[in-house]
Amino acid sequence: MALPTARRSFLASCGLLAAGALTLAGCGSDSLSGSTPGASSQAPATSVAADSSLKAMLPQSVQDSGVLRVGTNATYAPNEFLQGDKIVGMDIDIINAVAAKLGVKAEFTNAEFDSLIGGVSANRYDAAISSFSITDERLQQIDMVQYFSAGTQWATKKGNPDNVDPNSPCGLSVSVQTGSTQQLDDLPPKNEACTAAGKPGITVLPFDSQADAANALVSGRVQAMLADSPVTAYAVKQTGDQLELVGDIYDSAPYGIVLPKGGGQTAEAVSKALEEIAKDGSYETAMTNWGAEAGAVTEFPVNP
Repeated sequence: MALPTARRSFLASCGLLAAGALTLAGCGSDSLSGSTPGASSQAPATSVAADSSLKAMLPQSVQDSGVLRVGTNATYAPNEFLQGDKIVGMDIDIINAVAAKLGVKAEFTNAEFDSLIGGVSANRYDAAISSFSITDERLQQIDMVQYFSAGTQWATKKGNPDNVDPNSPCGLSVSVQTGSTQQLDDLPPKNEACTAAGKPGITVLPFDSQADAANALVSGRVQAMLADSPVTAYAVKQTGDQLELVGDIYDSAPYGIVLPKGGGQTAEAVSKALEEIAKDGSYETAMTNWGAEAGAVTEFPVNP
C-alpha cells in the first residue's frame, strides 16, 4: 500500500533471549499454537468503570453489539504478541481499558500489519492498535489518537563494564534487529562520523529477532544493543539483573490508535477514555506491567 507500513522497527521480537533459558515470555508469531491471521481473542474482564456518556459517542453498531472490533498484528513484544493462543501486551491492556471505559468489550483479530489501516477504512475493524507511529501520510486516510511515545533506547551489561555512551559509540560492537530503523537509519551516520573523525568504526551485528540481539549482549558477543524504547526496556526487564538501560531515549515519535477517518465522535470518545484511564491508574498499570513507563504520555490528542 502507499502508506508507510512499518512500525518504528520493521520486524517482530521473538525467540530465545539469553543463556540460562531466559526467554521473552510468550513472544510469538501468527503461526504459534495454531493461531493464524484472522484468529480472534476476546478481551479479559477489567475493573474499569464504564462511562455511558462516552458510549453514546460511539457508532450505533458498536453500541448495539457491545463489541469494539480491534485489529492488531500480534508479533511485537511487549506491545502486542501471542502468549500461547492469547493476544497480550501493553497495547492490548490499553485498548481493553479504553473499551471498558466506553462500556463495550474489545474483540481482537490478529492480521497482517499492512492490512490493518485498510481494514479500519473498510469497516472490517472499528479500530486498530499495533504500535502505529503517527505520520502525516497515515492521517490522510485515518484518524489517530495518541497514547504512547517511542524512541530509540540503548542497553548494555549491568554496571556498564565497557563504559558504553550512546553519544560516543565509536569502536563499540552493537547488536540490532535486521531491517530496523536503528540498523538502517540511526547507526550508519554515526559510523560515518566516527570514521570521518579518524576514530574506530561501529561494529554492527544484525539479528532476525530483537530477542537474539539481546541474547548477543547477555552472552558478551557485543557491548551494547539498541532498539525501540519499549522493546529495549522489556528485554532488560526479562533478563533480571543482567542488562541495564543506558543513555536517554531519542528520536521519539508518538504511537496512535487507528480509527476511521471522520468517524463521527469516535476518536473524541477514545481520547476522553484515555484521559479517564490515566486518571484511574489503568493506563499507568499497562505501562508498568510491560516495563514501558518511559513512553507514557500525559495528553491524548486526536490527529496531533
